[in-house]
Amino acid sequence: MDFLCEIVQALVALAALAFIVVLVMAHVTAGMINLSRHEKEKYFLTATGQKELFPSLHDPHSRDLSVVIPAYNEELRMPVMLDEAMKYLEDRQKQDSSFTYEVIVVDDGSKDKTTEVALGYSRDYGADKLRVLTLVENRGKGGAVRMGTLSSRGKVILMADADGATKFSDLEKVEAGLNNLNPKPENLGISCGSRAHLEQESVAQRSVFRTFLMYGFHFLVWFFCVRGIKDTQCGFKLFTREAALKTFTCLHVERWAFDVELLYIAQCFKIPIAEVAVNWTEIEGSKLVPFWSWLQMGRDLVFIRLRYLTGAWKLKSPQKTD
Repeated sequence: MDFLCEIVQALVALAALAFIVVLVMAHVTAGMINLSRHEKEKYFLTATGQKELFPSLHDPHSRDLSVVIPAYNEELRMPVMLDEAMKYLEDRQKQDSSFTYEVIVVDDGSKDKTTEVALGYSRDYGADKLRVLTLVENRGKGGAVRMGTLSSRGKVILMADADGATKFSDLEKVEAGLNNLNPKPENLGISCGSRAHLEQESVAQRSVFRTFLMYGFHFLVWFFCVRGIKDTQCGFKLFTREAALKTFTCLHVERWAFDVELLYIAQCFKIPIAEVAVNWTEIEGSKLVPFWSWLQMGRDLVFIRLRYLTGAWKLKSPQKTD
């Protein structure tokens, strides 16, 4: 009996030591994230090839809608998505001449011709409607979305994946979700596209191991960061400009778990959040490597909570940065 007590005490001590080590590691590495903007990332090219300064999210809006598309090595998949998105937006503008929009494609340090493909669309539609922000080096999806959002002009800002997995016309669904968040204090609101209604079907098609990883990730999200949102990872989210400013200026995570930190920040600020079912189709060519990406996301979830808990990261009022 004494032997068992000693084993239990040793395990408790080991667990406490491991927790302290993780806590210290999370706190010490918190400041290693580079959120600054390279000089080259402050400009986009006009139709004549001239450099022009991107506006700031801190400025008043001058468009009804901004669409931010993060893209990494997407020269093959992105044209299908852009064709669908631009057709929808152009048709909407024809039906309502007062409707204005912009699309910002953020090339996240691609090694292929993603920037060249996007610039082709910019030439076709004009840089006032489609702009290309090319990052000097790969930051990760969260970093790309953050950079694009901070450069946007829209009254509302949509983040949408370059693979076109979500039907673009479902913008109307997330718009309705946002409009139904009433009243919105200080016009703060977020509407998240959701694939939760497709979960049972996807479980039937996944391996037991991938299903275990999925549910494990959902538990970690619920336990450490975000509650009440069934699908935090759908890449189709609509923000009011005020909500985008409040959340993206506090964002630190630049890889796959950035959605969770965004929603964690939103809930800390008590920003109303709607979750809306959208159409979604799995597109081949995903950059997500199942085991390692889930492992990285799990680590990031723990670090998000611990870094805010220890004060290494703080929620602050939006301040203009370079």
